[in-house]
Amino acid sequence: MLLNTYDDQALLFNTNFIEKTSSGGVAYRGELVVQEGEIADAQGRRKPPVSLLLGAVLLEENEQITLMVGLLNELATLEPLLEKYGKDLADNLCAMIFARNIDTPLILDALGKRFFLIPLDEGIPWNAAIDELALEKSDFKGQSAGDKLVTLYNEMKGYKAKGDQVSLEEALERTVEVKLTARGPV
Repeated sequence: MLLNTYDDQALLFNTNFIEKTSSGGVAYRGELVVQEGEIADAQGRRKPPVSLLLGAVLLEENEQITLMVGLLNELATLEPLLEKYGKDLADNLCAMIFARNIDTPLILDALGKRFFLIPLDEGIPWNAAIDELALEKSDFKGQSAGDKLVTLYNEMKGYKAKGDQVSLEEALERTVEVKLTARGPV
């Protein structure tokens, strides 16, 4: 299983769950390491990851990733993400990548696959994807955690995205500066 291989390589981080689906696939929610931290000691242990796909939602079927949802703090992290995992992406991939530093939705064609790039200032990618696809709680009623990802994937197959169709280079040129605001008690 591909996701188990990722787990063995310590590429799954802060795992929420990893489980089989009723359709024979494997579902994962947690964080996905994009750039690993450098080796910290003689035993080969690593420092914390340099970058992550936050709130990652992955569905594996037939040793390939068919669903990828997550949040990137910087859209530039998409390039190393595609380099690291591109070979594992299925031809029928459904990918919704949220990014903090874009201000309009984009449709990216890369590696012969389509990625929906959507701005997200704050929030959880899972919830944002459900909202984007106009799914309701009742659509997931009685399903296991893994089967909920299958439902999301099946809904995303028919998703009609808004936004300009761009190359990776053009998408990176359209990033904006993010201004962080202080939150919490003063």
